[in-house]
Amino acid sequence: MKLASYNVENLFQRAKAMNLPTWQAGADILKMHAELNGLLGKPTYSAADKKNIIALMKKLGIDKQDAGKFVILRQNRGHLVKRPKSGPIQIVAEGRGDWIGWLDLVLEEVNEVSIQNTARVINDVGADVLGIVEAESRPALLRFTKNVMKSIGGDPYGHVMLIDGNDDRGIDVAVMTRQDYPIATISSHVDDADNTGVIFSRDCAQYTIDTPKGNRLVLLINHLKSKGFGSQATSNAKRERQAKRVKEIYEKLRQEGNKFIAVIGDFNDTPDSAPLAPLIAQTDLKDISEHANFDDGGRPGTFGNGAKSSKIDYILMSPELFAKTKKGGIFRMGVWGGTNGTLFPHFPEITKASEAASDHAAIWADVDV
Repeated sequence: MKLASYNVENLFQRAKAMNLPTWQAGADILKMHAELNGLLGKPTYSAADKKNIIALMKKLGIDKQDAGKFVILRQNRGHLVKRPKSGPIQIVAEGRGDWIGWLDLVLEEVNEVSIQNTARVINDVGADVLGIVEAESRPALLRFTKNVMKSIGGDPYGHVMLIDGNDDRGIDVAVMTRQDYPIATISSHVDDADNTGVIFSRDCAQYTIDTPKGNRLVLLINHLKSKGFGSQATSNAKRERQAKRVKEIYEKLRQEGNKFIAVIGDFNDTPDSAPLAPLIAQTDLKDISEHANFDDGGRPGTFGNGAKSSKIDYILMSPELFAKTKKGGIFRMGVWGGTNGTLFPHFPEITKASEAASDHAAIWADVDV
């Protein structure tokens, strides 16, 4: 069977603020969105709070109407604001208990060509069991595999599962498997917490897959804390907490007698990093890239241009699973590659960077289980 992990990145719909030409422009909007949500959640709004709420609403373009370019104010019961025809906007709620609603991010469809190229990557990799990172929802994945996969000549996957995680933007991890690889059990770790709080930014989704040979493969699919949105020290600390918890989950599975276990996904850090040490250096997990028959095409990284510093996508295997591995590799045909897209071959259907399937390459392994 072929096992793969793929961060599809811009699949389906995405927050419009995250599709801007520069990372910083989107980050500024997301920061204001989070700050305003924080203020709106207060039990009581002080005069200073109301002033700050109005200032942020103006910056986000929702001072004159609920629907802005990047965010939407939902007022389902009661009212937060009053907008007189003559005069400035007013905050009429005295606190969170006076109204029911929230602040949504505006979503937009991603480039259609890029979605088709995502389907081409998945079709050409040909995984029997595929871990997906940054998917929107199970219905969206079903539409993708039934419609988009067919449109490029591929076969739909027989089993699709996604558990909503902790990311308010709807960026979740999922699994798709072929018909003869049914999903036997599902577990979520969204509520796992330590003394600092909830651990996973999304989830450490746990799936048990039955194989045609009568074996069971346990997958732990992850999307660990990114290096953006917050200080490096804060992001590193969060990622390390996540790595420690994944280690605990893995070791418990081992104690329960599970032999074939794979920890896969986008870990947002390199193998030698301190945050990932609990998972990589302090367990018996084996990285597929260490296999004698692993082909990285001369570029060890899985993100962007494939530099060593961009090795952030993983297939880690229990020793028994690694022993059953025949070969593996990195599939880059959906990545643009360099300013002019000339660093390595990509699909002819990708004529510019915005049409790339993802900035991430897919990573795969052939295993005999």
